[in-house]
Amino acid sequence: MTIVAKKLAIRAGLVAHPVQDRYHRTVIPLGGGIAIFSTISIIILAGIAIVKFLVVGGHLDWLGSSITIHTDGFLSKIGQLLIILLVVLLLFALGLWDDKKHLSPFFKLAVQFAAAIIAAFFAEIRIELFIESKIVTSLLSAVWIVLIINAFNFLDNMDGASAGIAVIISCILLTAAALSSQVFVGSLTLIFIGTLLGFLVFNFPPAKIFMGDAGSLVVGFFVALLSVRTTYYHEALSGSWYPVFMPLLVMAVPLYDFISVTLLRISQGKSPFIGDTQHFSHRLKRHGLTDTQTVLTLYLATLCTGLGAIFLYQVNLAGAILIIIQTVMVLSIIAIFETTSHNDKTND
Repeated sequence: MTIVAKKLAIRAGLVAHPVQDRYHRTVIPLGGGIAIFSTISIIILAGIAIVKFLVVGGHLDWLGSSITIHTDGFLSKIGQLLIILLVVLLLFALGLWDDKKHLSPFFKLAVQFAAAIIAAFFAEIRIELFIESKIVTSLLSAVWIVLIINAFNFLDNMDGASAGIAVIISCILLTAAALSSQVFVGSLTLIFIGTLLGFLVFNFPPAKIFMGDAGSLVVGFFVALLSVRTTYYHEALSGSWYPVFMPLLVMAVPLYDFISVTLLRISQGKSPFIGDTQHFSHRLKRHGLTDTQTVLTLYLATLCTGLGAIFLYQVNLAGAILIIIQTVMVLSIIAIFETTSHNDKTND
């Protein structure tokens, strides 16, 4: 699909030209979002069709109970899946429109919040936090979803960064879903990981195609979806509430980039929505790292902050505090390194 999308993007003139706030110096197709959206949609719709017409009809009984045992559960989720696909379509269309016309940031935020509220209220993509009100949890979840969407939109500033970090985070969330025996969430995560790996083959430095906003908005939404729907609390193993910190720790690097670059722009009197070269990746690159070294450093930082989060459900309060402190220390080391002026001159 990425190969097809690349050709379509070139024919349609959907390309990224070299500009001041980007490092690439050649014209690159922006069709990655088309490939990501279409792959996820085709696989999910194919899955629905297979279950409704083949599994329910008894045509796949030869696969055994390991497949058919989940039929009723999957059928009960079809409505949610269709709403998710509708939301993904809305975000994809918004991103594609923005890639062509450069929309107002406030208009994009309004559509993102509308999509997030639909997903939270009607597709059960909600942060519960032991709060009983569906309206309150839907609004809180919408804020989280929009935050993650924009964090991954911001991350899409270096070859391989957004897709690669999303793969690492999704693998960590897949581990959590497996520990909770969440077949539905685990399956969605596998579809997402496979899709991104197929795209990453062409997006890893030097990139032959970009995902554009049409891709980054969809990627951010799916990461948010998986982070919300994955169960982190395990009765008799977890503490009463601190496993809910797992998404924050897993998302530490994207959130660090989003918050730091936003504060930098505001402190300089700039709009936080106007692109520039002050992202985490750009700041690392100015220390002399190549594109490949920069993106691998981002991957390693994501792994460092995310792996400890997997064990939050197993530890007591002291262990949870230790994991959180470790994450803060990793980010502090990064902050010290990237805020130290790079000196090309060597002393005799």
